[in-house]
Amino acid sequence: MGAVQLSVLKKAALGLGSNIGDTKNYIDQAVDLLCKHPRVELCSRSRDYRTPPWGPVAQDYYRNCCITVRTSLEPEELLRHCLQVEQMLGRTREVRWGPRTIDIDLLLIEGIEHTSDALIIPHPRMSERGFVLMPLAEIWPDGPINKQQTVRGALQHSKDLAGITLYEKEYA
Repeated sequence: MGAVQLSVLKKAALGLGSNIGDTKNYIDQAVDLLCKHPRVELCSRSRDYRTPPWGPVAQDYYRNCCITVRTSLEPEELLRHCLQVEQMLGRTREVRWGPRTIDIDLLLIEGIEHTSDALIIPHPRMSERGFVLMPLAEIWPDGPINKQQTVRGALQHSKDLAGITLYEKEYA
């Protein structure tokens, strides 16, 4: 598919995660920086979840949340903005699925399917990841993962929910 032109505001979902340093601060800063863009407006934010690390690299638990925004940015413009915010917060990409100060994934954009070398929307693996589905179901349960499945439906069938808990005072 080619570039998609967004002439109106569209709802988009982003997943955020951190497991290095002050994870709450990194996520809070990322949300603030994302929404400082003049064409990005915060709609909602899920609660924060404590989630086991995903992938083959031994590391600490993550803090994860999702946000929805309204944006007129094209998909790849929004991706570039997310990557800039990650860089501003010290994200390095040394090990795939390794620890990170911040990770921002572009999950969904209302009414948009997009495929390029840099980006696939909807995110191709979100239905397999409880750490995405659980917070996203709080704020966009009817978000379309594909033509047959919503976020709520994927969460109901997820086999990847073990160890995911809400952040409480003990984890803050």
